[in-house]
Amino acid sequence: MKTRRFKQVDVFTSQPYFGNPLAVVLDGSGLDAAAMQRFAHWTNLSETTFVLPPEDPSADYNVRIFTPGGELPFAGHPTLGTCHAWLQAGGQPKRQGVIVQQCQVGLVPIRLEPHASGVRQAFAAPPLKRSAPSPVVLAQVAAALGLKAQHIVAAQMLDNGPVWLGLLLDSADTVMQIEPDHLALKKMGIKVGVAGAHAAQEAPVLIARKNREARAFDGSTQPAPAEAASADFEVRAFAATIGINEDPVTGSLNASLAQWLMADGHASDHYTVAQGTCLGRAGRVHLSRETMAGTPVVWVGGESVTCIDGTVTL
Repeated sequence: MKTRRFKQVDVFTSQPYFGNPLAVVLDGSGLDAAAMQRFAHWTNLSETTFVLPPEDPSADYNVRIFTPGGELPFAGHPTLGTCHAWLQAGGQPKRQGVIVQQCQVGLVPIRLEPHASGVRQAFAAPPLKRSAPSPVVLAQVAAALGLKAQHIVAAQMLDNGPVWLGLLLDSADTVMQIEPDHLALKKMGIKVGVAGAHAAQEAPVLIARKNREARAFDGSTQPAPAEAASADFEVRAFAATIGINEDPVTGSLNASLAQWLMADGHASDHYTVAQGTCLGRAGRVHLSRETMAGTPVVWVGGESVTCIDGTVTL
């Protein structure tokens, strides 16, 4: 065991403790998969990452991503959070303004996007494979979520490394009223992501109210960030099958949802997602689609802040 540089960052938020936390071990050299998994289980965060030297000469670094229950080929909030931690620790990208992450799905470009309050990172969504879900599975999941057929506008199996059953619901209000049977979802072995559009005039009041209710429940008295009153869609992610009943903010899910919803005309080429509202968080994910070399590319952006900076013995 040795002392290694370590950061714990909050992703998809500009204010600490309102996003999705991530543990980052900045030097994972010499650790085998069992040691990485043991530490990820111990942190008990939705993901823990280990930075390694790149094997591909065009990459800036390699990363392995673990949940408390297993390794992931790719995940969104670990991609942005690891990039933030790597840059903050002195990492120098080979190309100005673009960082290339190597992970099990291949090379993932991450760009730096200036905006009103600073700079946020955005990754290019990996290629998506999608298909219609089995009617039997869809009915079982709907029952586990307490949804009726009229609540579900569209459904797709989404695979960009992690596999999700994506559900587009009739409203953001329906999304936030879900009380899942997590044990049933775990027994099915399926991760479920749900999305619903906010009515523009109702979104600020609705989100503010739900944030107040969630904070009253968990005892938090810290005010939500100013941007908490603005979003186009509400998203929730249920992943009991990998040891996370509800993930606060999920980059990989939002990436695949955006690729699907934009392609099928359910969403515009630029929109913002609120996620974590029912958990007392105020995560914000910024989605945009542009055509590059004749191919549509979806970019998934968000801010990250460092909450813990130090070392870990591992």
